Parts: sequence; C-alpha cells; structure tokens
Amino acid sequence: MSKALRALLGATSAPSGLTDLRSIGQIRIELLAGLTVALALVPEAVAFAFVAGVHPLVGLYAAFMVGIITALFGGRPGMISGATGALAVVMVSLVAQHGVEYLYAAVVLMGVIQVVAGVFRWGKFIRLVPHPVMLGFVNGLAIVIFLAQLTQFQVPGTAEVTGHGMSGGEWLSGGPLFVMLGLVALTMAIIWGMPRVTRAIPAPLAGIAIVALIVIAFDLDVPRVGDMDSIEGGLPGFHMPMVPLNLETLKIIAPYSLILAAIGLIESLLTLNLVGEMTGKRGGASRECVAQGVANVATGFFGGMGGCAMIGQSMINVKSGGRTRLSGASAALFLLLFILIAAPLIEQIPLAALVGVMFMVVIGTFA
Repeated sequence: MSKALRALLGATSAPSGLTDLRSIGQIRIELLAGLTVALALVPEAVAFAFVAGVHPLVGLYAAFMVGIITALFGGRPGMISGATGALAVVMVSLVAQHGVEYLYAAVVLMGVIQVVAGVFRWGKFIRLVPHPVMLGFVNGLAIVIFLAQLTQFQVPGTAEVTGHGMSGGEWLSGGPLFVMLGLVALTMAIIWGMPRVTRAIPAPLAGIAIVALIVIAFDLDVPRVGDMDSIEGGLPGFHMPMVPLNLETLKIIAPYSLILAAIGLIESLLTLNLVGEMTGKRGGASRECVAQGVANVATGFFGGMGGCAMIGQSMINVKSGGRTRLSGASAALFLLLFILIAAPLIEQIPLAALVGVMFMVVIGTFA
C-alpha cells in the first residue's frame, strides 16, 4: 500500500479487538465516531442539495435513508454513504428541466439498476481495477473535497442556484476571512495534536466541539451551518413520485438513472476496496451493490435525492475509530435527531470547524 493510501486509511489494520462490540469502550468509540460523521454530513448534504437544485431537506433525508440502509446491509462495515456531489452534478440538469418529481423517479430506477447489478454479481469486476487507478481515484476525490470546501469561504446567501448548480458568490475578505482561516487552522491543529494527548475522544469531534464553543462563547461573526439554510424538519414520509407512468417518462429518466447508477456503484465499490485494504478483508462487492440499490429505491420513495458511498466521511469514521456497522448506523440516526430536535444547536456550529476536518482528510491523502 502506498504512503498516501496508508495515510488516508489510517496506516494500519485495526486490531481484532476493535472489530466487534464486545466491550463498552468500543461501543462508545463507535457512537462517538458516528456523531463526528453526522456533524460532518450536515453541511455536505445541504451543499449538495443546493448543487442539485433541490431543498436542503431532500439532501438530508437522502443522507439519512441511504446512510442507515447501507450501514446495516452494505458490503463493508465502517463505510459511510449519503448524498454526494458526484451525483448532484448529474441531477441538476434533470431537476432544472423537469422538476424534482422526475428526480425522485430517476433515483428509484437508479436503485433498481444497482440491485440488478448486485444480483448478477457484476460488482466483483471492481477487483480488476489496478492499484494505480485506485490511488488516482483517492487523490482525485481529495482534490474534489478540497475544492468543495472553498465555497464555505463565501458570504452566506450570495451564491446563486443555476441550471449548472451553484455559481457566483461573494468571497469573505478582511477580518471575517482571517477569523475564518484562524478557526480552520485551530481545528486542524486540534485534530493533529489530540491523539498525542488522549484517544478517549475522536480528534475530529474534539476539534469541532472546541471551536464551536469558542465561536459561541465569544459570539464570533463567522459563517455557521444555519447560514446555509435551516435543517429543521420532520420524519421523511412516503411519497410516490408524481410523474406520468408512461414510456415518455421512462425516456426522460432512463439516461440519468443509468449514469447515476454507474457513478454511484463505481464510487461505492472503489471506496469499499479502499476500506478493505485497511481491514484486510475482501469481498462484499455484490452485497454493496444490492444495499446501495435498495437504499436508493427507498430514498426515492421518501423524498430523498439518492446517494452512494462517501470517501471523505468514510475516512473520518475510520480515523475516529469506527470499525463496525454501529458507527455508520448511529451516524444516520444522529443526523435524523439533528433534523427533528437538535437543529437550533447544530445550526450554531461554525463552518470553519467542519472545513478544518475535511482539510485534514485531504492532507492525509497526500501525506
């Protein structure tokens, strides 16, 4: 395994004692890892919903639905799935031309295609991908993650939604920019130094919590999660896509569904391979295909934008100690709790802290 890949995945395989839930200590680690991931998921889901041209709750519901189903039934414990930018950039054209109801229908068909791929065991062909291609995939996604964080340095509310996603936006300058950069640097320093002091709390979670407390205590004027949009909502409800059930509808959504299914499976299976290199496990590709498909069918019927595996959040989970299905499932459940009852608190978290977490993932890739 290359140095960059080892850095991203946590350098070594987890001891066997960390792969089960036989100890209270490991359960605590799994839950804290899930909480850390959930906090990082919120701005990502909201931002990707904006990119796709849909309401933020459409992205949050997708992160919950896809996250919980794939965590429980996917091919590799420790992986995190949710709404992703790779899919959002494809969805925006469909939403702009035909509306969100056609997106729901396309996500359902996308899921069906993925289930078929799993049933016929096409996922096993991902093993044919050579290691240099996997490394390029990791580094490429790291660049995408880095570029995605730059939008957080814009003045909230100044970017415009177009048929090609988010565009424009006024950049922070002067004092607000320096404060933002300082908080990002502080978060990164905490994440770097925390493991040298204690491993009782995941370093990313400590970074988010400490910086959030500083911002709230001193009432610093910096962009916060709530400045993007409100994340408060109710439970996702069953929603049949309101589209005509005819051949014309199929002609509209089929090309998008095929592209979304392919992108989703490629990103998910490559992420599965990367996590597998760390744990020393193989297999699970076809099971992951089926789980991704079922998750997308479900989210399409519950008002979500669909999703796939998220390498950034998966690595945050792994580096925070998450090794079982509990961490992924708890991340999805924490996200739902944020939507239902904790939105006012979560909306106070500074975006700088979450940007710092993602920057550390990027640095780990190229270290």
